[in-house]
Amino acid sequence: MKKHAWIAKSPAEYVQLGLKKGTPAPWEDGLRTNGAAGNYEWWYFDSKLEDGSSLVIVFYTGPIASFSAGFRPHANFTLTKPNGKTYNSRVDAAVEECFFSKEKCDVRIGACTFQANSQGYEIYWKDGKMEAVISLKNNVPAWRPETGHLLFDRKNYFAWLPSVPEGSVEVTMKTRKHEKHLTGTGYHDHNWGNVPMFFLMHHWYWGRAKVGEYQVVSSYITAGAKYGYDDIPIFMLAKNGKILCDQPEEYLTYTETDFYFEEKTGKHVAGSLIYDYDDGTQHYRVTYHRESDLEKIGMETQLTPVQYAAIWLLGLRGSYHRMAGTVTLERFENEVVAETVTAPALWEQMYFGKDRVG
Repeated sequence: MKKHAWIAKSPAEYVQLGLKKGTPAPWEDGLRTNGAAGNYEWWYFDSKLEDGSSLVIVFYTGPIASFSAGFRPHANFTLTKPNGKTYNSRVDAAVEECFFSKEKCDVRIGACTFQANSQGYEIYWKDGKMEAVISLKNNVPAWRPETGHLLFDRKNYFAWLPSVPEGSVEVTMKTRKHEKHLTGTGYHDHNWGNVPMFFLMHHWYWGRAKVGEYQVVSSYITAGAKYGYDDIPIFMLAKNGKILCDQPEEYLTYTETDFYFEEKTGKHVAGSLIYDYDDGTQHYRVTYHRESDLEKIGMETQLTPVQYAAIWLLGLRGSYHRMAGTVTLERFENEVVAETVTAPALWEQMYFGKDRVG
């Protein structure tokens, strides 16, 4: 059966994209788009901190759905405390107040910066109420699933580069009244594309976790109806920084269970996700189990009323759901569980189409 959506990985596709197999080059984490209509790009960071809080920071060249040319930079900051209280902030800046390097990750939006260095990355945030300095150091080397380019009938693409699949985090946050220093585990990836995602994909689940000595990055993407609802699995498992598994098309079985209906977003959400990887010599099962919700938003909050009305007429019903819970890793020997490890985790459901259970 013909595939309409896939990860580029043939020798010809590597050459066409100017990439080499193996560890990504620093320039791959630099600016990859030119602001043409339909382009989008962002640099993402998340962390789970020692006090139980989570921190997510994203730097954008513009809206995730851009219908006109040019950059409209902004950055978002979301701190969720252990008691569930959230501090959300957004910084917008004129293009002349921003900088995007093509050589490496070196991004400035107003006073906020996201920069690669010899140890990993440093992020600086300032919005008038909150000032934060974040240090992120790789525990797992930069990685991408093959070329990192998901192709949709060849001409359209969505690209993904996990520059820090898992790393050590130090955070200092200051307000007028308080200063706090925390450590934790973190993640950074870089995404870009040439066509708004809701024209390409129906939905996805994505997650990452540090589970004892193991590190996991996982995603399951379902293309839109135009592309036959083709599935694109992505899975990387490392132990102590060494990658063990990353060939999901051949060896992964994926299952969604425990569905419930989320009224705010109008979507069914899987309460549990199971990634079972068995290549004949090693067998691991990774299970995400939801305990709480960190964020539930509709696409209307990310678009202008005119833009949202247009995609509504196209039958699109976008939403975003970020969850927190546990991830359990099981290692099998001779089909018997030989090791079990459980840890906290963050993951998300991104939806572009109408609700479609399963």
